[in-house]
Amino acid sequence: MSAGELLSIEPQELQFPFELRKQISCSLNLSNKTDNYVAFKVKTTNPKKYCVRPNTGVLLPRSTCNVIVIMQAQKEAPPDMQCKDKFLLQSVVASPGATAKDITSEMFNKESEHHVEECKLRVIYVAAPRPPSPVREGSEEGLSPRASVSDNGSLNAAESVSGTRLEQHKHQDNSDDVTSLSRSVIRTFSSGIEILWASAKSLIFKLTEEKNSAIQQNNRLQQELDLLRREAKRGNGGIPFMYVILVGLVGLVGIILGYILKTT
Repeated sequence: MSAGELLSIEPQELQFPFELRKQISCSLNLSNKTDNYVAFKVKTTNPKKYCVRPNTGVLLPRSTCNVIVIMQAQKEAPPDMQCKDKFLLQSVVASPGATAKDITSEMFNKESEHHVEECKLRVIYVAAPRPPSPVREGSEEGLSPRASVSDNGSLNAAESVSGTRLEQHKHQDNSDDVTSLSRSVIRTFSSGIEILWASAKSLIFKLTEEKNSAIQQNNRLQQELDLLRREAKRGNGGIPFMYVILVGLVGLVGIILGYILKTT
């Protein structure tokens, strides 16, 4: 801890648990040791690499402030994990009732009559904390479950067994739900196919009947036409009117029959 006349600063080193391609932050705790308003300002030798929030401010008498220093994500690790970046924290007595808006660069000018305190802080990279090892789940049914250790140091195998059985029941319930849903879908699909097949059979039967009826009617008309032709040959007169009508009907029936045959 820095023990200046105006501010106490903790810690004296900015320690960053360095990790590639990851934004990292650390904090500074500032404490005003006086009965005056104290303005502060944070500077760095590498402003593009760090972001300080807030970088300026005013501490009320006997108050504290937390400053967050954020290091931008780095693409490469420095040689030997050594960092040459440094920070400078300046502090000066401010007017009573002053706020951050009242801070000017002239307040921290050493050539002025103000007494400016300075504290240099260096940056240190430390090893990033290792993630906790994954905890294995209880053994399968039929094998002895792993015993867990409770807070008082006693083995708690019963809790491990209960957890394993609970997981098994959950998996079984999920499997039953999936099976019921599959059966319901299959039944619905089968019912739809049966309805479509019944409709198709009814339509085919109807078209077949119409086809047979048209064929029979065509045969009858053909027979009557042959009879009229024979009668026309016996007589000496012109073509009878009924003969013309029958010829037209035969042609019409033929057209209808052809359409029915194409649709079936």
